[in-house]
Amino acid sequence: MNTFTFHKIKQLSVAGLLLAVLAGCDASGQETAAAPPPPEVEVATVSTRDVTLWDTFTGRIAAPETVALRPRVSGYIDKVAFTEGELVKQGDVLFVIDQRPYQARLQMAKAELERARSQRLLSNREAQRAEQLWERRAISREELDQRSAARAIAQAGVDSAQASLDNAKLDLAYTEVKAPVGGRMGRAEITRGNLATADSTLLATLVSVDPMYVYFESDQQTADNNPYATAEHAVVPVRVGLANSEDYPHEGQLDFVDNQFNAATGTLQYRAVIANPQGSLRPGQFARVQMPVAAASKAILIDQKAVLTDQDRRYVYLLDEQNHATRHFVETGRRVDGLLVINKGLSGGERLVVNGLQKILFPGMQVVPQLVAMASADRQIAVAQNSF
Repeated sequence: MNTFTFHKIKQLSVAGLLLAVLAGCDASGQETAAAPPPPEVEVATVSTRDVTLWDTFTGRIAAPETVALRPRVSGYIDKVAFTEGELVKQGDVLFVIDQRPYQARLQMAKAELERARSQRLLSNREAQRAEQLWERRAISREELDQRSAARAIAQAGVDSAQASLDNAKLDLAYTEVKAPVGGRMGRAEITRGNLATADSTLLATLVSVDPMYVYFESDQQTADNNPYATAEHAVVPVRVGLANSEDYPHEGQLDFVDNQFNAATGTLQYRAVIANPQGSLRPGQFARVQMPVAAASKAILIDQKAVLTDQDRRYVYLLDEQNHATRHFVETGRRVDGLLVINKGLSGGERLVVNGLQKILFPGMQVVPQLVAMASADRQIAVAQNSF
């Protein structure tokens, strides 16, 4: 092989190698420039519905009946017949005061009644004899009047003795301090062996358990614009949850609206009654109360997770015909069980991105919609409508 041929082959080899390298670089560049596919997001169709709007208030639980137990008779405590904090029934014996002095007084009253009855019997017989003698004019009129008066005095003595006996029976019964209502006992303020003074010494406190009251207040604007709380004979439902819970498991109804505003706070007080069969609610607890305050016709409700914030404005992502996610500013209203009422910005029928918002990197980005039913919204709206 001569030198010319060798150089020619070498040049062809280098050219082929360069072409191969350039081809590889071009393929790699095409792979790098390939755009990723549009992300998938969940989309729901915005619809309108008639709903009842609820507002949330801060309230406090109270017992309908609170009894400060005090003795009706004086004496030393002989027995504490309950366990502190337990539930008791109406009529259960809670305290027993030493009964021996009152049993003795009862026996004395019985004896006095027997004496008065004997005296009455004697006076009756003497008065009857006097009447017979007077018919024969065997006694004077003055003696007849004296025996008739003695008979009346004897009858009054029987009545007085009977009243003393009844009072002694009451005093003996009052030595047993009974529960006037069913409820939960507080702690015993006095223990066995201590002196309890009638109508003075606090023995314990008893509160009723079922049902319970919840008191709450609203401002004047809310109260004036609420058509439900001011309607005569209207059954207004309420939902109650404790301050440390997120839901409202207790249901009841409004049963009292105050007849005047509080001049110091400018608020109107409401009271609702709620069932408490398990005794989980206790007087004095803070509570959150939901009460219907207005009705909205063809309201637009969306999942609050679909609402984003840009400084002081709120917006949602809607899809156009080419599935581009466009930003739309909205004005939100009240919440209805986790849903937001949209006052402005939506009219119904739009396709709203409800899940996958983090995949939208910029307004106008194209996405792949996965149509889902706003099941949570339908369920919550049904609850709101059926509850009222």
